Amino acid sequence: MTTSVRRLPGWAKAVAALVLVLAVLFAGIRLAVLPGIKDLFGTETHDRSGPALLKSIQDMSRYNAASGNFQVVVDLDKDAKFLPDTIRGTRTLYVGAGTVDAYVDLGRVGEQDVRVNGDRTSATLRLPHARLGKPALDPDHSYAVSKQRGLLDRLGDLFSDNPNSEQAVQKLAVRHIGDAARSSGLTARAETNTTGMLQGLLRSLGFEEVRISYGS
Repeated sequence: MTTSVRRLPGWAKAVAALVLVLAVLFAGIRLAVLPGIKDLFGTETHDRSGPALLKSIQDMSRYNAASGNFQVVVDLDKDAKFLPDTIRGTRTLYVGAGTVDAYVDLGRVGEQDVRVNGDRTSATLRLPHARLGKPALDPDHSYAVSKQRGLLDRLGDLFSDNPNSEQAVQKLAVRHIGDAARSSGLTARAETNTTGMLQGLLRSLGFEEVRISYGS
């Protein structure tokens, strides 16, 4: 008497594999939402970083005369060719908040840029135009509003060292904040504030007339 073993066809194996994957995903979701389970299998965070090392010291000669606070909403959508978004694709809605400083580099002022009359009652200064510093993203006030990912992207996150990376939207937020700062009139405000600061300082030293101009 012989016993024959029936082999599953290829399509049945594919369906079984898909069911297994979906079961794992749904099990992970249920573990995340069931009360008490999250605490039981939760992770603890320990900061084992070493001490910060001083690499260099630079003397600063620039006067930070103005600072602008900006906020931008970044909507980043990445699609895959020939695949629906539910299978492959990501869309992230991110609110980025940051600051940009405007400064006048007083270290570029030379002797030819400062003129004082004989009795030290009048002073004329020529300063370089104000510049914008690099945008600084504020992590405490920047956050992702929503994240939509396809099935393949979700599976990739399970094997990634940096799942759900927000680096791309953060870079876009910094770029948009920088663009907004350049069109905000922040440098003009910085020059006005620098003029007021220097006029007040020199008049307190006995100068009656203080003229300040800006050039490249």
